Amino acid sequence: MFGVERTRTLLGHADPARNADVGPPLVSARELIDRVGATELVAGRRRVHPTRRLVLTAGTLAVTAGVVAVLQPFDGPAPKNPEAAGSVLVPVAYQFDADPPAAGPQLRMLADKIKDAVYDHQRGRYMYHHSKVWGDPVMTSADGRHHVAHASETKLWQATDGTGNQASIQLEPQYPDQESRDYWQRESIGRPAATGTPAPSVIPLLPEEIGPLPADPSELRQLLKVEYGAGAASKEVSRLYGQYVVPRAIRAAVLRVLADVPGFRWRGQVTDRAGRQGVAVTFDDREHDAQSLLIFDPKTGELLAHERLTLSPVRISSYKVILDVAWTDRAG
Repeated sequence: MFGVERTRTLLGHADPARNADVGPPLVSARELIDRVGATELVAGRRRVHPTRRLVLTAGTLAVTAGVVAVLQPFDGPAPKNPEAAGSVLVPVAYQFDADPPAAGPQLRMLADKIKDAVYDHQRGRYMYHHSKVWGDPVMTSADGRHHVAHASETKLWQATDGTGNQASIQLEPQYPDQESRDYWQRESIGRPAATGTPAPSVIPLLPEEIGPLPADPSELRQLLKVEYGAGAASKEVSRLYGQYVVPRAIRAAVLRVLADVPGFRWRGQVTDRAGRQGVAVTFDDREHDAQSLLIFDPKTGELLAHERLTLSPVRISSYKVILDVAWTDRAG
């Protein structure tokens, strides 16, 4: 079963409701599950640690996506992050864990000093994005004790008229602990990894005009939905960087807009799941028991990663990394 964000990722710009604001369900997922006694599908949760956040461990399941076409190989150099090393939880430290300062001053300083990215000197018909998402969906056993987080990798080539291709592949799921890993493998969710690299499934993108990014700060604030708070702004920043090749001037403008949004806290230096050094801000949405994390490249101001997680005793995150962005004349 697919989570909302994963489904939208697979549909891409063929999703007719991608820009719609989805309201809360009339009946909670927990209540529905209690009614039918089915396996629980919930937003992910991880264990809270007072000074560190935990990276999910890699599992052993690889689900082969249906083959439609092969555009570009997904294989590449092995990630340098410790999370890929095995089945032991690896802590990732924030520079500022306890009492992090407000993020505004640091975001403004970052906006003032960022440099050109590689793609600032490129031209092409298609905007290219290569990303990975972990934890969408997350499955939880009926007793609420065992969790498995699914993962996917996507490459997107999209022209300004909306046409192009999207290639996706399912990756090995991840588990918050060995007990969960053993449970899901016993339940036949986990199977031996398939040999070789599975071929991606490919979806052609339908025509649709994609407007230019606004340079005016007021229009940018509207695009990022900052009037709804830092949680909404975090999601819209992730969407923006996952769709556009964002030029340097607008990258700086995004940072300045976020600097004025109440609630963001500065976490300092962090390492994302691809092993890249970045600087991070977080927003704790206590009303919805959730935290948003944004990681930026300290040199270029590009968004490297976005994480959404719950502030509950057990936390499994939905985590997205943007691995590559470019302009290209070739869709695949």
